[in-house]
Amino acid sequence: MPGTPFAVVHLDVPPVASGLAVGSLVAGITSILVSVLVICFGAIGGGANGAWAAGAFAALGGLTGTGAVVAGLLGMRQIRRPAPPPAVRFTGRGLAIAGISCGGTGLLLCLVGVGLALVLALA
Repeated sequence: MPGTPFAVVHLDVPPVASGLAVGSLVAGITSILVSVLVICFGAIGGGANGAWAAGAFAALGGLTGTGAVVAGLLGMRQIRRPAPPPAVRFTGRGLAIAGISCGGTGLLLCLVGVGLALVLALA
């Protein structure tokens, strides 16, 4: 190839969306949906059974929310890391930020739902 040293061609590899960032967003949205179930079971469940059901779903929502935050932070790290030209570059910083925020919101809503279920069960 004329104009390159030693007639070597460097093919440009297009950037790829980070799988960790996409997974973080999916887990964060799941955490918010599960936290809505926690709030519904806590408010409408009635008595101790509603509190138990809210607690069970809160464990699931807490796990998915934590996973979303961790995967989002790892995805941001993967995206920030510089790569030499022939390697694959990762994009998706916005996806990772959205996953982190959705995961944190899901965790917060799960705590609110469990608190609501305990207050209504004790009242």
